[in-house]
Amino acid sequence: METWIDDLARTLGEEPLEVNEVETLLEVARDVAHRVERKVTPLSTFLLGAAVGRREAAGAGRADALAATLDQLRGVLPAAG
Repeated sequence: METWIDDLARTLGEEPLEVNEVETLLEVARDVAHRVERKVTPLSTFLLGAAVGRREAAGAGRADALAATLDQLRGVLPAAG
């Protein structure tokens, strides 16, 4: 999986994901799938990517843009369990 996702990143003109980014994004995707609905997980990841890209275009670094966007997502996730 890691080789394919790295190849995809490069194909799209993006830097490959860091290990901590992979773990965090998979965790958030799992939370969306279990707390909201499984079929909206890919839609939420698309929206997350768009929001991160917008923050980066405004001058934020990728790590900061991702962290801020994930904070917003976590603010709207229903409680676990």
